[in-house]
Amino acid sequence: MKQKVGEKKSLMTRCLDGIERVGNKLPHPVTLFGILCLVVIICSTILSLAGVSVQGELINKATGQLEMQTINIVNLLSPEGIQFIFTKMVTNFTSFAPLGVVLVGMLGIGVAESSGYIGTGLKKIVSVTPEKLIVPMTVFLGIMSNVASDAGYVVLIPLGALIFLAYGRHPIAGIVAAFAGVSGGFSANLLVGTLDPMLSELTNEAIKLIDPTQMINPTANYFFMIVSTFLITFLGTIITTKIIEPKLGKYEGNTIIDSENDLRDLKPEEQKALTIANRTLYGMLIALVILTLIPGSFLRNLNADSYLNSIISGSTLINGLIPIIAILFFVPSVVYGKISGSIKNDKDVVAHMNKAMASMAGYLVLAFAAAQFIAYFNYSNLGTMIAIAGADLLKAADVGYVTLFIGFILVTAFINLFMGSASAKWAIMAPIFIPMFMRLGMDPAEVQTAYRIADSSTNIISPLMAYFAMVIMYVQTYDKKAGIGTIVSLMLPYSISFLILWSAGFLAWISLGLPVGF
Repeated sequence: MKQKVGEKKSLMTRCLDGIERVGNKLPHPVTLFGILCLVVIICSTILSLAGVSVQGELINKATGQLEMQTINIVNLLSPEGIQFIFTKMVTNFTSFAPLGVVLVGMLGIGVAESSGYIGTGLKKIVSVTPEKLIVPMTVFLGIMSNVASDAGYVVLIPLGALIFLAYGRHPIAGIVAAFAGVSGGFSANLLVGTLDPMLSELTNEAIKLIDPTQMINPTANYFFMIVSTFLITFLGTIITTKIIEPKLGKYEGNTIIDSENDLRDLKPEEQKALTIANRTLYGMLIALVILTLIPGSFLRNLNADSYLNSIISGSTLINGLIPIIAILFFVPSVVYGKISGSIKNDKDVVAHMNKAMASMAGYLVLAFAAAQFIAYFNYSNLGTMIAIAGADLLKAADVGYVTLFIGFILVTAFINLFMGSASAKWAIMAPIFIPMFMRLGMDPAEVQTAYRIADSSTNIISPLMAYFAMVIMYVQTYDKKAGIGTIVSLMLPYSISFLILWSAGFLAWISLGLPVGF
């Protein structure tokens, strides 16, 4: 469904258009992050001079033990703060988590795109996949990509645009559908991912405050997360088709489909090159699986306490996943290029890589500004203060467990707008909420499930989320005028729907006495 000329817009579309207009009247995202840096500096100075502090039981990073700590606001205009600003400016940028991930990933993906491997692969997908399955497939694959941590941000979101273009649909709708799955559905999955053991370890530390003999394992949320996968896929599909695509209307830019190059008509040389390149890819994947399954493999964590954990927790496979993905794209792409004629020698390969890196110039500038802001925010302890203060406020509320769960989810969702890291927030909140809910007779696994719902739901509307700047860059590929307002207005329906309906499903689940996991 597309908005027709002269057709009256729905109330939802008008509201989202208003949010977009207001948001896009803000300065350029780079300038905005610069302004936010100044805001953090000023706020840290005022609050520090006013002696503002908060107390809470937090995990001591040095000892790994829970301790009552006083968190003071760090003044960024103090001598130490000024030293931090100037001496850490370079490392803030180079250590910005998405930077290396995106650049390394693009070395492989960029060659795959410019050599024609991705384009021809999309032609094949279009020829065998019904159009009505494209939206749910994109959202579902986004959710499933979370088993590989952040790989979905690098691989699937830009591919979402190309997939939608291949069907003559708006590429930005493909980006937001993939983003909704990758980030909004970050905790849902059919498999155990890297986040599961990370959160369960923090939960177990908090459980010890009440019962040292009790603990949960990484599959403690598994049952509910399986059901959540289908819920988020359904919601993402409905929102994309009924709200986002009508709002965006018809895409007026260049599309992959044209009269001379129908995606459904593969040329013989394209088919041959694609077949051999895909066989190369399948062979590499089979070899990767075999190497991963072999006990004692260099791809596993040899110090892990179980066979499963040796694969998903601290393994070479997980920690080195982005380079592995880059290689999995790079090698078949070179094979495709050699057979199809788009790559003749090593100079052509390097030219394709240079082209991919050249397209990242805008992202590098944006990432520099975003990295400084996030570093200042964390260094000043403003995020930690907001998290502890919000948790203490909810803890003081004298309400029933259902109302308390709802309040917990809302507070977590709000804190998530300022503190993007799921593990960092849970390190602060688990020692507060796990004991509190356990005293009410609630299962710690249920509390962790509620936290994951809230943490995922507002990722997609928070400019502080590490990959938000990258999504802006992807959207600007198809709409040069897009800004933060554009992204927030497009993702808000997903965020609200996920938060409300996912939470309602969780409350219904525990009300029926169903276990959330093993």
